[in-house]
Amino acid sequence: MSTTFDGRVALITGGSRGIGAAIARRLAEAGATVAINYRSNAGAADELVEELRAHGHRAEAFGGDVTDPARIADVVARVVEEFGALHLLASNAGIEHFAPLADITLADFENVFRTNVGGQLFAVQAAAAVMPPGSRIVLTSSVSARIAVHRHTLYAASKAAVSAMALNLAPELAEAGIAINAVAPGGTATDMAAENGADYVHPALAGVEPQQVTRSMNALGRLARPDEIADAVAFLLSQNASYITGSTLDVAGGWMR
Repeated sequence: MSTTFDGRVALITGGSRGIGAAIARRLAEAGATVAINYRSNAGAADELVEELRAHGHRAEAFGGDVTDPARIADVVARVVEEFGALHLLASNAGIEHFAPLADITLADFENVFRTNVGGQLFAVQAAAAVMPPGSRIVLTSSVSARIAVHRHTLYAASKAAVSAMALNLAPELAEAGIAINAVAPGGTATDMAAENGADYVHPALAGVEPQQVTRSMNALGRLARPDEIADAVAFLLSQNASYITGSTLDVAGGWMR
């Protein structure tokens, strides 16, 4: 089945790099007008906009921190002012966190949950207020929400909350004709993963080749490419997924439960 977004306006939070940038490219290639939200990396967002425009796509960058409900509401308002509507939201902005239990602070807790949970909740709140019936939303959870990863507690808990959010918002948003789902990526080859890569390995696996570690946990034996996550997001944002709402779709290469 084809996935086309002609005439649809999409907002991608955390869209300047990694999975977010791949989602922006995927939706633009399928005909969507894309609004790329970023928090601090204006240069990367502007480069992506220029890349998309060079290929004939309509795109614009919108700065704004999703952890501030007023700022993300302003981003949504500016998108509607610029493009006339908002039909699709890919809520991708988030942060990683690794730490042993003894080192977790209240500031860590507030930062992770404010970004990964609050940032997505208030993006949905702002978007749903202006979306017409037939609109669709995809949140970003993680396979970490249902597997044990060493010293990954705060991140995993925040992503479990995102899946619960998608499930529980589904009947409420259905009243407005809006569908909401989530994707749960496994390990993905992004800058953020590279920055945190050393912390993915349990001490018991020290010295083991990274590929062997991945193969022991993942049926495909490799990290995902950002475009593979973007394809799943595009499916859930499309009418091909018209009877799917409240669900979390694993995109994890057969990650072991």
